[in-house]
Amino acid sequence: MYISRLRVVVAAREPIYQAGIAHVLERSGAEIVAGADTAGDLTRRLRAHRPDVTVVDMDLWPDVDETDRAEALRGIRAIDPHLSLLILSELPKVEYALAADDRPDGFGYLLKASLNDVDELTASVRRVARGGVAIDPLILARLAGRRRRRDPFDSLTDREKQVLDLMAEGRSNRSIAARLQVEHTTVERHITSIFGKLDLRNNGTDHRRVLAVLRYLRR
Repeated sequence: MYISRLRVVVAAREPIYQAGIAHVLERSGAEIVAGADTAGDLTRRLRAHRPDVTVVDMDLWPDVDETDRAEALRGIRAIDPHLSLLILSELPKVEYALAADDRPDGFGYLLKASLNDVDELTASVRRVARGGVAIDPLILARLAGRRRRRDPFDSLTDREKQVLDLMAEGRSNRSIAARLQVEHTTVERHITSIFGKLDLRNNGTDHRRVLAVLRYLRR
């Protein structure tokens, strides 16, 4: 998948892993403006280069707990209000996803073990760079377990919840239809119903998709 004209900073403690990510993104057309192998180095690179998106391996903080790592993620996003962030992690930690609560657009959280091919990575980078979200299904399941009672999402049908899960993964309507083995128009009807139940007014389908997913992640 081609992601030309995106300026990217890649941060990972292991040089080989950092180089591998950079190579994949460069082959897809992205411009790797800098790499970083420590948290301090990442901060300096982001301030110096002002990239569109940064891809960060959570091993950048090897000796701190989940709470401190979540705070570090908030600090990264505070550097530039236009910066999009995609994190890669070996472990599913809800705390990392909740670090996006203050500005959840342009945020992605993928598990390394779930990455099946390079297209999935490049598609996720492009999605978050455009202000969308890309959340691993396992993280979504854990977030769902924290759901508060009597929220608007309780009114969604099981099928609508499935559609919203797949939207949160960043799938298109056609991809959702293929996954659920239903017609494309059926998916469109489900999404329209979701928008209505969540009281998302008609100000652009793409924008409402993002808002629906963001509300889902904030539950």
